[in-house]
Amino acid sequence: MNQASTTRLDGKAMAALLRAEVTQEVAELHRRGVQPGLAVLLVGDDPASAVYVGSKLKACAETGIHSVQARLPANADAAAIHRQIDEWNADNAIDGILVQLPLPKGIDTQAVIERVGPFKDVDGFHPENLGRLAAGRPGLVACTPAGIMDMLARWGHAANWTLAGKHAVVLGRSITVGRPMALLLMQADATVTICHSRSLDVAGWVARADLLVAAVGSPRIVQGDWLKPGSVVIDVGIHRGSDGRLTGDVDFNGALGRVAAITPVPGGVGPMTIAQLMRNTVLACRWRQRV
Repeated sequence: MNQASTTRLDGKAMAALLRAEVTQEVAELHRRGVQPGLAVLLVGDDPASAVYVGSKLKACAETGIHSVQARLPANADAAAIHRQIDEWNADNAIDGILVQLPLPKGIDTQAVIERVGPFKDVDGFHPENLGRLAAGRPGLVACTPAGIMDMLARWGHAANWTLAGKHAVVLGRSITVGRPMALLLMQADATVTICHSRSLDVAGWVARADLLVAAVGSPRIVQGDWLKPGSVVIDVGIHRGSDGRLTGDVDFNGALGRVAAITPVPGGVGPMTIAQLMRNTVLACRWRQRV
């Protein structure tokens, strides 16, 4: 294979399609007198978190979703964070609550996640939603894995490629990506292997993968020659190098010409995550307001 034979999975283009679908659905809800609403909580002054929040609020405006934002100082205590979440839990105009992570040191992140009502948990991190996913029940699914599944479905339909029967390897076992990703892939009839920091012969497992989802948070840890020829690679990692350039968990240049398709960094998974957040907000609105 040559480099041109590898398809770059355009997350921006696919996210635009998903957001257009969400915009159409929101417009229909508006005609029925229903206004989906998202509340976003930012604690502290981390520049990257502020950028992410700005992107999410912009996406709300573009899709017609009502949004509100609360900002608390970095020294805010858990009680102040919980009070804000409780206020939104009780507000019928708010369908989804998103707490921007990471939280400042000293705050129990899991306690904050569990404070959000499960039917307003558009991040999909609440134990009830994770449990529903594990049981195959309807619920709100973490945005990055759900966005990846949407991406694979759109590309797969065009490329005549299906997950059923494929061997999928997921690198990483976090509740935000790795674990829900593995569950979604199993539901799509893939055979799934999860690798993590204690796994032996990770390169060997990657070499067997028809689909690789890399979400370990280590720049270019996956070498191009590890990858199975003709496989599909989803790179969730995003890292800024000393030269200011963004890279993923996979050696992108080393993968070109070897794999059938790969997500670039940036412009791959990230846009789908934000688009899926919009979809989750609409889903939460429909379930809560029974429309």
